[in-house]
Amino acid sequence: MDHTGAEVRSGAMGGRGARRAPLWSVGTAPPAGAGPRQAIDRGALLPRPSDAPDGPRDPQDGAVASSGAPGRRPRTRLLLLLALAVLALDLGTKLLVVATIGRGADIRLLGGALYLTHTRNTGAAFSFAEGFTVVFTLIAVVVAVVIVRTARRLFSTGWAVALGLVLGGAVGNLVDRVFREPGFLRGGVVDFISVFAPDGEFYPVFNIADSAIVCGGLLGVVLALRGIEFDGTRSTGGRAGGDAPARD
Repeated sequence: MDHTGAEVRSGAMGGRGARRAPLWSVGTAPPAGAGPRQAIDRGALLPRPSDAPDGPRDPQDGAVASSGAPGRRPRTRLLLLLALAVLALDLGTKLLVVATIGRGADIRLLGGALYLTHTRNTGAAFSFAEGFTVVFTLIAVVVAVVIVRTARRLFSTGWAVALGLVLGGAVGNLVDRVFREPGFLRGGVVDFISVFAPDGEFYPVFNIADSAIVCGGLLGVVLALRGIEFDGTRSTGGRAGGDAPARD
């Protein structure tokens, strides 16, 4: 009585278990009398569409951000780091001026191109509209809150730099208005930079925060004129709808 190789192996193992189905190599026809060949699911070997290098990706792969900007991250960190740098530089220079330069004293630098002059400003930047300290304090608070809320949907590097400069400058002057004399929300901002002449004779005396606010504002105007949006797209007036990717 003939035994197949599978039966011999099964007998050698003590006859345990049922008879095993013989294995045949792919593409080779089984001998006569052999049982049906098991089907091989070749589809399981194919890659998923989401794994293809150039194919559509699964949304769970994280390639598309919630804002709709593929592969881009919000520029919130850049905005906050720049604002903190401006704030630290502004507060540090003000503390140094208050500690080393008396009010009304002038220090001549760069052959007269720059003077350090210790003054106090109760108005806006560059000593504008003095006497409205409380109004400008509230405006600074509103500006800071709006910028922080906007940072969550900010994908443009240019706007992150512009708003970071404005935020750092606004908070720097706000600290003076809150904590310096003559009182809460009415404190005088420390100004100390005078160009080409002492005491602001040629140009109003200003500080680091004022410079950051002006530079950030000018950069924002340029971005707006170019049609750069907060999300990094460029709005085009010629197309109905349309936003085009910005080279920002």
